[in-house]
Amino acid sequence: MTVYEAQARVAEIRTRIGLGAPAAAGSGEAFAATLKSTLDSTSAVTGGDVVDAAKRYLGTPYVFGGTRPESGLDCSGLVQRVYADLGVTLPRVAKDQARQGTAVADLAHARPGDLLAFGSPVDHIAIYLGNNRMIATPHAGDVVKVQDVYETPTAIRRIVNTSLDPAWSSALSGATGAGSRSATAMALRPAALTGATVATPAEVPYAELFQQAGAKYGLEPALLAAVAKVESGYDPAAVSGAGAQGLMQLMPATARGLGVDALDPAQAVDGAARMLSSNLERFGSIDLALAAYNAGGGAVSRYGGIPPFAQTQAYVPKVKAAMEQLAGRGFA
Repeated sequence: MTVYEAQARVAEIRTRIGLGAPAAAGSGEAFAATLKSTLDSTSAVTGGDVVDAAKRYLGTPYVFGGTRPESGLDCSGLVQRVYADLGVTLPRVAKDQARQGTAVADLAHARPGDLLAFGSPVDHIAIYLGNNRMIATPHAGDVVKVQDVYETPTAIRRIVNTSLDPAWSSALSGATGAGSRSATAMALRPAALTGATVATPAEVPYAELFQQAGAKYGLEPALLAAVAKVESGYDPAAVSGAGAQGLMQLMPATARGLGVDALDPAQAVDGAARMLSSNLERFGSIDLALAAYNAGGGAVSRYGGIPPFAQTQAYVPKVKAAMEQLAGRGFA
């Protein structure tokens, strides 16, 4: 391959991943600079970046053929949008996306940020989170959500260089053997994204309730745990000055409407999860779902966003910060 042929190839790669065309070059030095620019632009993206970008779309409604978050996304629309946010261009439909990047042998070797394709021919695609979980847009009437990997993928594709995720590298280099189940399990834990210590259930009060409700309603357990932490400090007997009760600080009328006992932790978590899931479906974002949890859905609709109440304005970032802290420690 000549320098000029190589430059053309670099230009093609830049176009495919959404980068601007490089300046014309007529020397080996110019080519080297162009190639370095291209590689630097793509190699900086990690699997952790992909996961973080995908989480921003949780709660977005499913719309067949949807490519715009404000109106809705389908499965391949979500994947294309997430990678586009990171400067990586992917084809529009799932079957073509499932041919991009490099093949991964099986789920045991998959890493966060990889694409999981389903069906033969491929008719569904999702983004892997680790720990047998994925972010997907399942079907009409549903939303972008976290769910279990419910069947063996027909293809797994790696688009970005996951070796740049430091904790993945250290987790894998410490394995006792290529086939070690314990090494694989270690690598697949969510905390592998950050290298943080994993938060065990014993360290998160009522962890099992949050995990069960999260799986039932398609929510991240860390979201439910964060709400409980901010609302009551995990106190199931807490009662606020306004009369909100229990672990999730449900108002008596709200609890009655949900058919739960606010002072029963299991019922309170289930009721709160139902309410948050409904808020996500209605408003399409975690921020607005949390604002509705705090101030009521009517207030969010009336103001067209987070209401201008000091308490609600402070509440949303506080819960999101607690959620990120829990997720960073590996609670999922």
